[in-house]
Amino acid sequence: MNKAALHKISYGLYIVTSGQGDKFNGQIANSMFQVTSNPATIAISINKENYSHELIRFSRKFAVSILSEATPMTFIGLFGFKSGRDVNKLQNVKTKTGITGVPIVVENTVSYIEVELEKEMDCGTHTIFVGNIVDCDVVSSDEPMTYAYYQKVKGGKSPKTAPTYIKDEPAAGAQPSSRYVCSVCGYVYDPAIGDPDNGIAAGTKFEDLPDSWTCPICDADKSKFEKEK
Repeated sequence: MNKAALHKISYGLYIVTSGQGDKFNGQIANSMFQVTSNPATIAISINKENYSHELIRFSRKFAVSILSEATPMTFIGLFGFKSGRDVNKLQNVKTKTGITGVPIVVENTVSYIEVELEKEMDCGTHTIFVGNIVDCDVVSSDEPMTYAYYQKVKGGKSPKTAPTYIKDEPAAGAQPSSRYVCSVCGYVYDPAIGDPDNGIAAGTKFEDLPDSWTCPICDADKSKFEKEK
């Protein structure tokens, strides 16, 4: 079975927020789609291990912020590779309170959707949550980020809890790579791309990165990177 076929499925990049009272959290998700138009409903896939999964079940509501192409990797890393059980992800992020009471991330966002949970489907490691759209709006005219753009242009990777996560396997006869992989979050530093969000120009070898450079997703230092096999 060639799992590379699954990489051809189109996805976006979103922040899902949920909670109530004094418990709120947000996480990166890439599996969200509209199910029906009348009534308007959407579905999201969330890993059962994630804190957001617990909050969605508890509050029965969530919001989805659709991210722009210009979203910095550090911003994606905050919501994608850190746990809300350990970090208040929303503390220094621009949000607005929606009509459901859930904070909506409006920073680096092109539009948002507020949802009240209607039903859920157990899918093993993940739960598919389906809900009715109660409000939505456009925040900016920027281009939304596709998952292909996130991977090819930004150099992003799927966390192990993502429904699209596939463990990379070196291809037979592959040539030695000049790319380096973060052992903490899986971010790939590609010299052909550099790290433009942090002032590293395309063509900069990993060995030539300043010692102060850290992973743009999880802040790990250079010692946590391994050469891609």
